[in-house]
Amino acid sequence: MDLGLFFQKPPWSKSLLQVQPAVRSSVYPIHHLLQANHQPTDVAQEVTEALVATGKHKLLLLTRTDTAELSSNNAFPNITWITTDYDGLDGLSETLQGVDTVLSFIVTHSDPGNTAQKNLINASVRAGVKRFAPSEWATSSFEHLPWYAGKAEIREYLAELNKDKKVLEYTFFQPGQFTDYLCYPYKSSKHIHPFQTQMDFHARRAIILEDSEDARITWTTAKDLANVVAKAVEHEGEWPVVGGIRGDEVTIGEIIALGGPFIVEKLKAEDIKAGIVKSSWLPVVDHPSLSPAAVEAMAKGFLSGMLLGISAGVLKVSNEWNRLLPDYEFTRAEEFLTEVWESKP
Repeated sequence: MDLGLFFQKPPWSKSLLQVQPAVRSSVYPIHHLLQANHQPTDVAQEVTEALVATGKHKLLLLTRTDTAELSSNNAFPNITWITTDYDGLDGLSETLQGVDTVLSFIVTHSDPGNTAQKNLINASVRAGVKRFAPSEWATSSFEHLPWYAGKAEIREYLAELNKDKKVLEYTFFQPGQFTDYLCYPYKSSKHIHPFQTQMDFHARRAIILEDSEDARITWTTAKDLANVVAKAVEHEGEWPVVGGIRGDEVTIGEIIALGGPFIVEKLKAEDIKAGIVKSSWLPVVDHPSLSPAAVEAMAKGFLSGMLLGISAGVLKVSNEWNRLLPDYEFTRAEEFLTEVWESKP
């Protein structure tokens, strides 16, 4: 299912409308059809509920499927479903009339050529949308992370769009790595699907590159990301292009120490670059957007990319939204993981 989520201000306060104009965000193409899954992505749901909790927005969700069943299962007030094919620029532009902000949660590897997301961007410009957040929700750099190629292309597309003059304000929400993933196989948030990583707290084991213990990673909880997005939607100032969200910044060695004692396997970078993975196990990245066959096929490549990427600093993000929201208190990794794991076997 392809799904788009938009948020609009309720009309009960003119002053509110003047300060915080209509907002519409897109939880948009989700492509869980491969899994016969008719729910939005986990990140999208976290953000949606954070926005609903403010009580300041009306939500319009776009989908390619019949909206009758979706509407009947809707547990939130102020949410309306709208069917669209995402292909017709005229139709999308009409839907976006009067919209201030669009948030996209498209699963980019399921959108060949980024056609759907580019259409949404173009429709946003045509409709006079002020703000757009593409489907980032990850990290600062995609070096060694080929599965994020679609995100990189959208970055270039937006830069080209504003090359001569700014026609669309946009930000890349970049939380780094979700701290929630270190809670696998347990869920630490309502919607985030935990999957096994190369730092497996449950089995107390890790796979790292040699001499990478001091490599730094930004860890942000899903709850903090969702709360920051909700606050960003109401932020009166200009959005930064790079929107780093730094929940905490911890080295590999420090993270392992939090869950220790760990059995740590250290691989050589030259082996990884040559396509040789000598670990005794491989993380199972069973993300909802991936089929079982895809999970198995990409296991070695995913591990290799993550190890090389971490060593290159790609999971370390900046702190633009921390500085713009100085009163917001982020959850530290140690605090979060201690609370989750202290009662677990």
